[in-house]
Amino acid sequence: MSMTKKILLGMFAGIIVGLIFNLALPTEWFDLAKTYVLNPLGTIFINLIKLLVVPIVLVSLILGAAGVGDPKKLGRIGIKTIAFFLITTSLALVIALTLGSVIRPGEGNFNLEGASFEKKEAPPVVDTLLNIIPTNPFQAMVEGNMLQVIVFAVLVGMAIARLGDRVKQVRVIVEQANDLLMYLVEWVMKFAPYGAFALIAIAIGGQGFDAIAAMGKYMFAVLLALFIHFFVVYGMAVWTLGKMSPIAFIKGFSPAMAVAFSTSSSNATLPVSMETAQKNLNVPKSISGFVQPLGATINMDGTAIMQGVATMFIAQVYGVDLTFSDLLTVILTATLASIGTAGVPGVGLIMLSMVLTSVGLPVEGIALILGVDRLLDMTRTVVNITGDAACAVIIAKSEEKYEKNMRKQVKRGNTSLVYSL
Repeated sequence: MSMTKKILLGMFAGIIVGLIFNLALPTEWFDLAKTYVLNPLGTIFINLIKLLVVPIVLVSLILGAAGVGDPKKLGRIGIKTIAFFLITTSLALVIALTLGSVIRPGEGNFNLEGASFEKKEAPPVVDTLLNIIPTNPFQAMVEGNMLQVIVFAVLVGMAIARLGDRVKQVRVIVEQANDLLMYLVEWVMKFAPYGAFALIAIAIGGQGFDAIAAMGKYMFAVLLALFIHFFVVYGMAVWTLGKMSPIAFIKGFSPAMAVAFSTSSSNATLPVSMETAQKNLNVPKSISGFVQPLGATINMDGTAIMQGVATMFIAQVYGVDLTFSDLLTVILTATLASIGTAGVPGVGLIMLSMVLTSVGLPVEGIALILGVDRLLDMTRTVVNITGDAACAVIIAKSEEKYEKNMRKQVKRGNTSLVYSL
């Protein structure tokens, strides 16, 4: 049985066990199982993956930047990557706001008494941009500050490319470290079905059925928006720009999607998503090693969809009509916040509080969606990492086409030189 099938089987078993705990067994039984069985299994799996995240990002980006070599090419890839993320995030918000206004999930009787949410301030965008330069790269690695790790790794990779044979032993060591880490990823993935089982069982078993039923309309709107963005936006982008069949793309990337669904963390899934993109989607290591770690840090299309639907939901609950200018403000604020709050814990809710504040909605309304947010977080994480992989496929095809055109121009230049002689 393939690893994907094993993970899906573990997830299915987790759903069944979670439903049994939720609907048929006393809460005390679930608490015991969660404390002594489910939590340990899930925590071990997540910790094993997180153990590899920073080393893999560091090594992959060093090799990626060294493989690209030319700073102009690296800059070109970076600009195309960020442009893709900003465009797809804007489209995700448009889809979410449209469905929120059509489905109107906030209509009905919701108990607002005692609804409270402690707002956490996100750092200003300027501070985030200034803080991406690490003063101590080792501290950045210890703290898991991914933007700083990315900058340090890119600088080291560019230096290796420039120095060439003078540091060839350093490059060999980094390549060997990459092989070692990829082997560890394969070893950790043997534990994935058990971790997926435990994490899904906790998520399903810990949600009250009444709370899920009450928020059913909101959940439907979010899931429908995620579905449309996943299949229409990413599917069309991969097909038209990446020249790849969407079905082949989804089938090839499905192992990473399964891990993302169970862990609800783009960073935790990063080792698996990079290995899957390189092996199954044939994305060059130099591009995968640059695009996917950057995407895991700043690309949040799934989170943006949640914010759009949640904003409409909270506005409808409180009886506030958002104007067209308010909707434009939501799109602009959420798109910029996806980069401005990168690396901040609880980033989704921080971004949502920023969006609500920008249009004058009470942040206390976030308390209404917290009960089902864990379940939706699993699905939007799948969308987030799929966007990273789609971007990597598209950038790889774009660079292949660019280099082919450059070779043609060189040949034409040589021919014209012969004719002139």
